[in-house]
Amino acid sequence: MIPDAARMMEWIETVTSRGIRRPGYPADDWTAAWAAERFTEFGLHDVRLAPVELPVWRPVTAALVVRLDADPSRVVRVAASALPYTTPKAIVSAPVSREVVPGAIVVPEYTFTELPQSYVRDLATAVHDPEGVFDELVQTLPFQLDYLDIIQGVMDGGAAAFAGALTGVPWETRDYYVPYDAVHRDLPAVWLSGGDSRRVLDLVDEGPCTGTLTVESETGPAVSHNVIGTLPGRSDQWVIIGSHHDAPWASAVEDASGIALVLAAAQYWAGVPERDRPHNLIFLLTAGHMAHAAGTRAFIEENRGLLGDVVLQLHLEHAARRCVVVDDELVPTGDPEPGWWFTTRKPELVSLVAATLVAEDLRRSFVLPPDVFSPMPPTDGAFFHPEGVPLVHFLSAPMYLFDSADTLDKVHEASLEPLTRAAIRIVEGTAGWRRA
Repeated sequence: MIPDAARMMEWIETVTSRGIRRPGYPADDWTAAWAAERFTEFGLHDVRLAPVELPVWRPVTAALVVRLDADPSRVVRVAASALPYTTPKAIVSAPVSREVVPGAIVVPEYTFTELPQSYVRDLATAVHDPEGVFDELVQTLPFQLDYLDIIQGVMDGGAAAFAGALTGVPWETRDYYVPYDAVHRDLPAVWLSGGDSRRVLDLVDEGPCTGTLTVESETGPAVSHNVIGTLPGRSDQWVIIGSHHDAPWASAVEDASGIALVLAAAQYWAGVPERDRPHNLIFLLTAGHMAHAAGTRAFIEENRGLLGDVVLQLHLEHAARRCVVVDDELVPTGDPEPGWWFTTRKPELVSLVAATLVAEDLRRSFVLPPDVFSPMPPTDGAFFHPEGVPLVHFLSAPMYLFDSADTLDKVHEASLEPLTRAAIRIVEGTAGWRRA
């Protein structure tokens, strides 16, 4: 009764074909309306678009020119990519420095975190690793664990501008959408690709240099929408099945794949008689994940009276294919990226998720406490956790997650049907549960 993987890939391709889906962008507005149409087509009840106010940010241009003071004919000119929600318009001429120096354009080198899966296994409450790869497998995360600190440190040090050098990113790119919390930072700031960064830093290493950083972007208020639909069940309790519809780029994995998983679950449950649905169901595609989960926070505020009757909040994000880097190019493999299943510390829920991973053979999976890495899980639905709502959040974190390289070939198509069946099994497994 579930859509097959080919159908889900059609949905993903439809969404990605519209272009960049950042909060407030036309492609994201189109996607929300399109998803609402699918909810209605499936037969969901009370389908609606709930407004969410959030800030929009659009980059216009960014570049850095660096000259050697001792010989101004020695110059490096590079294109750059502005950091979201930093100073919208500036032309800064200042000394260029590797280190944080007041009044300088600071060019700190930035690298992604390498995470041994044996370390994650030690933190997990359950693991499904039938291949036995976690002893040796090392995952490249799409960020430094302290990625906000590097920007804040440059600001606190009185620098004139930030030009992050992506020398530690395994492939050549400057299309890096981080940070994504929509917090305004009063500093002109850009990312430089690894190759361009090395050209700049090689010149800086020859002697004092002066740089001119130019950046321009547009910011302002916008209204996006949560997409919501419901189905009645045989219980007066609720299950919320969600993901988000916005993205840093056209982004097939982040999170067109999550949209497809929620649509697949909605289509399945719409075909099940009401008496066979264990609880009332809400299907939720939130706005503004790339704006500090604005849609999730708005949904919680608007539905606080419901939260006490939610037996499970299930979030589905990122059916990702693991990639390797060959000659500065991302090459997809046949393997899934390791999957994190953040699960509330309730023994019956942990057991249900662990058994589901085995039943659906979702290899390379961890069951993890929600607060294992930080006070909340690193998911779009994180803000349900401090509200005390029991949750199961599936997420993977491939190294290309915030990059324009997140294209259709990065979706792990073979996981789409097993992930959908797993979501169904988990919901079915809550039959008879009550928050009390």
